[in-house]
Amino acid sequence: MSSKDFQNIAEIINSTGNRVLEYLQELEKGMSSCGENNQKLQEIKNEIESALNALQKRKYEVAVVAPMKAGKSTFSNSMIGADILASETAACTVCRTDVKHIPKGQIPKLLEYRDGQRKPVLLAEGELKEIQASFLSRTREIRKNNNKDFTTRFEIEHPIEAISSFSYLAGFTLVDTPGPNEWESKKFKTVSLKQTALEVLRNCNVILFVLDYTSCKDNAVSDLFKEVLEKRKELLATEVQDKVYFILNKVDQKTEKDQDIPDFIEDLKTQITEFGFPNPKIYPASSFQGLLAKLIISNKATDGQIKDFKKFFSASYARENEEGDLIIPGPKKIAPQALKDSGIPAIQETVIQTIIKNAGWNLLNDVLNKIDKSAKAIENSLQVQIKGWETEIEDLKQKVENYKLRSQSAKRKVEDVKKSVDLEKKVLVQGFSQGLNLFAETAKAKIQQEIDGIVSRSSSKVKTEVSANNQTAKVNQKQSNGMNFADMWRTLGEFGSNVLQAITGLSFIGKSVELVFEVTTPLWEELEKEVPNFNNYSSDETKKSSSRLYKIRFNSQDEAEKTAETISKFVAPYIQSWWLDTQDKLVIDGGKIRKELALKIKQQIQEISNELSDYLGADLQVQLNANEILFPDFEFRGIDAQIKYQQEVYERTRKETRSESRCCASDRSYEVDVPYKEKKDVYEIDLRETVKLIHSRIDQQKAINEELLNRVIEKQVKDDFKSAEKQINDYINRFQSEFERVLNERETREVEVPKILAYLENQKHKINSYLEKLAEIKQSLLALKLVS
Repeated sequence: MSSKDFQNIAEIINSTGNRVLEYLQELEKGMSSCGENNQKLQEIKNEIESALNALQKRKYEVAVVAPMKAGKSTFSNSMIGADILASETAACTVCRTDVKHIPKGQIPKLLEYRDGQRKPVLLAEGELKEIQASFLSRTREIRKNNNKDFTTRFEIEHPIEAISSFSYLAGFTLVDTPGPNEWESKKFKTVSLKQTALEVLRNCNVILFVLDYTSCKDNAVSDLFKEVLEKRKELLATEVQDKVYFILNKVDQKTEKDQDIPDFIEDLKTQITEFGFPNPKIYPASSFQGLLAKLIISNKATDGQIKDFKKFFSASYARENEEGDLIIPGPKKIAPQALKDSGIPAIQETVIQTIIKNAGWNLLNDVLNKIDKSAKAIENSLQVQIKGWETEIEDLKQKVENYKLRSQSAKRKVEDVKKSVDLEKKVLVQGFSQGLNLFAETAKAKIQQEIDGIVSRSSSKVKTEVSANNQTAKVNQKQSNGMNFADMWRTLGEFGSNVLQAITGLSFIGKSVELVFEVTTPLWEELEKEVPNFNNYSSDETKKSSSRLYKIRFNSQDEAEKTAETISKFVAPYIQSWWLDTQDKLVIDGGKIRKELALKIKQQIQEISNELSDYLGADLQVQLNANEILFPDFEFRGIDAQIKYQQEVYERTRKETRSESRCCASDRSYEVDVPYKEKKDVYEIDLRETVKLIHSRIDQQKAINEELLNRVIEKQVKDDFKSAEKQINDYINRFQSEFERVLNERETREVEVPKILAYLENQKHKINSYLEKLAEIKQSLLALKLVS
């Protein structure tokens, strides 16, 4: 389906939906004039309005990820069509920045969101220069003070030129994320940056990896591939593959002696493939050229930007005249071709097409189904009313009683489904708990391994004990360094074994790739670097006894404090980073299982609903539309979104003083005050006590995260069931209401039967015309999917 087709079909669905709403308003007035209750009609109207609202405001997210200095901000600016995101030599992206599209004429704004605060802080609005200056200033401030205000993200509300002609992509958001080597900044807490990058991989509709043509084969790019791609090969080979693209930026910096760009791209494809990404799609681009060209075309370029365009790009468009002179046209004449040559328009079209293919078609289908279901509900209601007015009163009374019995039976069956779902929910929660336990035990073992490494380095005696400790670590290497979720789910054993077989989605967890807990630099190396002559601090007296190996003595308080601080700051980010990798797997696999469970709920409730429809249709001798149980994607809140919501609830309900020990977030959650004892003229650190403290903090955070994740799963499964339950209950109650109302009116309006039947038949004819139109749209939409 082309972008033009998407726009056209969306417009047709929107206009048809609005006409159905107008019809319902007319029907509502007609029924009100007859003294009838129109509450059920209002509920149907609300359903259509929510669907049309989703059509207009559905959020589409495109994430931009890159190593530092790859030109990520310039690339994003070229998509936006404005020089708004900070771009300077230092790493600028201190946290996630969402650029949210707004219509032209609406006032641009810069907002800052902080952890624990529901409302954002307005930093600037109005002029582009003011927003850019405020954004850059605040970015520098956050980096300087280590984010003391707990800023989680920025939001810039500004028109995005790339989708300006697509009114039904108005929910488009460009997500500027911190790159992997920005995570390693010594001066800025980086765990939240990694968390952001993993979230966008899971949730965004398109992910663009921006690579610098001049340095895309250096260590920064290798680190990016290793951290983001290599650890998620299975995910990349399935769901993510169709939404990830690589942008080879700065190709305008190619020199004559350099390899041709097409050949360079082929070599780069081989490199990316080696990191586990199959068939990478790579687009060459000159973001700076594209940005300047857009600004010139829109008459927004400053004098300095025009000078840059002339300096760097105009010469490429020089033409030789008859006399051999090189003539360079003005920037305004060159800009359209320069924009095309920059590669930015081709990338924009690819992004839009990917959104439409992966999310846009599903949205149109979901909205159409919801409108269609509402229209069919009206037709069913009219048919029941017509039959009610045609049937003899005594016979009608009997049918009403029979329907009550049937509906009660249907509700009992729904309760049986609920019991089954509750059992399956327990299994899912148990699985998450097992994953968290494995994380905690594996992290503890890895930290113990690092502490043992200190002892091994600082002692030349009692080698047999240390060697034995190391052998134990090696034996347990698979457990301490990695987590295999297949083993995790097998440990559920007999608990709910029949249920496990019933939920086919649980196989996703079993196929999960093992997570590896690694450290880039051993703790003993960090100590030797931060605390000079660290190995000398373990005295001869200490070395005499193996039980004393874990007690280290220092000659000064400063040395002891420095050692304690180094240990604390070493373990904290590593543990939290390992947790993020664990959470990433749990959220991905849990999300798949949750969808499987939702599908099962839908199928079981649908069967009950169909039985009721068939019975009622046969009893009344009319053809009733099936009550389709729908779970539209735009109403399907993901685990990540639910986690954020539950964290807000958690903070609001506890009403405690907020600290940095936040669930699923700060690396300071794992920092501990390493104790040291003053003994006469020396200071002593007991590494065993240090390990106990670290383990205690891991257990505390595991408990917090377990409570949060379990609450999320409980709520999601509960909401899925409630949605299906509400849909069938609305269906049951709507007919019950119609029957009772017709029975009541038959007592007083028997003489009006011909007039009432004529009115109802006329309304049925009208709604049928809309149903025919909706069926035509559905056929067109299906045809477009087959073509694409």
